[in-house]
Amino acid sequence: MERATLIPAPHYNPPSTQKGLETIILAGGCFWGVQGVYQHLRGVTQAISGYAGGSSETAHYEIVSNGQTGHAEAVEVTYDPKKITLGDILQVFFSVAHDPTQLNAQGPDEGTQYRSAIFTKDKIQDKITKDYIDQLNKTQLFKHKIVTKLEPGKVFYPAEDYHQDYLEHNPTKPYIVFNDLPKIQNLEKLYPQFYKAEASLTSNLAKGAQTEQK
Repeated sequence: MERATLIPAPHYNPPSTQKGLETIILAGGCFWGVQGVYQHLRGVTQAISGYAGGSSETAHYEIVSNGQTGHAEAVEVTYDPKKITLGDILQVFFSVAHDPTQLNAQGPDEGTQYRSAIFTKDKIQDKITKDYIDQLNKTQLFKHKIVTKLEPGKVFYPAEDYHQDYLEHNPTKPYIVFNDLPKIQNLEKLYPQFYKAEASLTSNLAKGAQTEQK
């Protein structure tokens, strides 16, 4: 089980100038737990497990698992910037969602597909993230330097259906119990202002879309 570290909010966290929802792609080990964390975050409308860093041809679990595709298991987080900021999302990422000091590994999982990475989409996301990493490294709250890499301009490919909402559908699975459920507990404990009890599941979004089409 990974220990969570309470960290300060980013100093540089300007309000978004964009209208509508925003997205950020985060990689922090197995996507089951990362998705589960962000599904319980206020202001997040959806969190989808998938792959980023490689090509469309290799964006399949069986292939990504060999660690040779350039892909990382990642989660595309869609959020309402009026309710939660990118800085808030990064604060949770670096403290609760994963350990940003582990290189090409996370907990029991090893390989470049489990690397710590943020796939930014513009210069603003780049600056907020870089400044925050510098800020956190200077605090020396972590025993080791943050190894999270910024990988701008990469395409996100949703993972197979059976990986979506995995934590919520498999709460008694040993891997989930030991590695991922503690992350949800830490989110509620360390950041109650961000936590919401009901998860924003991808299956619920799909049902809503089907209802609108009828």
